[in-house]
Amino acid sequence: MATVYYTASSLDGYIVDEADSLDWLTSRDIDEAGPFNYNTFIESIGAIVMGSATYEWIVKNQPGQWMYEQPGWVLTSRPHIIAEGHPVQTFDGDVAELHPKLVAAAVGKDVWVVGGGDVAAQFVAEGLIDEMVVSYAPCTLGAGSRVLPIRSEWVLVESAINKDFVCARWRKG
Repeated sequence: MATVYYTASSLDGYIVDEADSLDWLTSRDIDEAGPFNYNTFIESIGAIVMGSATYEWIVKNQPGQWMYEQPGWVLTSRPHIIAEGHPVQTFDGDVAELHPKLVAAAVGKDVWVVGGGDVAAQFVAEGLIDEMVVSYAPCTLGAGSRVLPIRSEWVLVESAINKDFVCARWRKG
């Protein structure tokens, strides 16, 4: 069991651009069965956690039925943002208090810190992220939201190319 931050990044370390868009990411070519692919990753996940900005992006850009089968939490002080029919819980507090609940809900599988970067930074600051898996796209954004806006040390344990992406698995150093 691990707590994993699985994400994508521009070469200059952003996850979304200034317009809150992922067009720079979704327009790229990736092998859905290739190295570090999402489908294999999501099979290892037992619980998810994300910030309110990520949740609101999903609701806006992928409306309808909730896409995850795993128990999920949204870090927010605004529980009213949760769309009807979405089986997620809200949490407003220290991620160190939430983490044991995530681990228990994952039932032996991994916990996915979906993001964004500020949420991942909270988990990193508490020493709760075991691995970070990043798929780097061949572009720079110049501004936007950082993938991980906190100083931290990591050790590269695996890397591969998946079509347009250079993918890397890092463990905390």
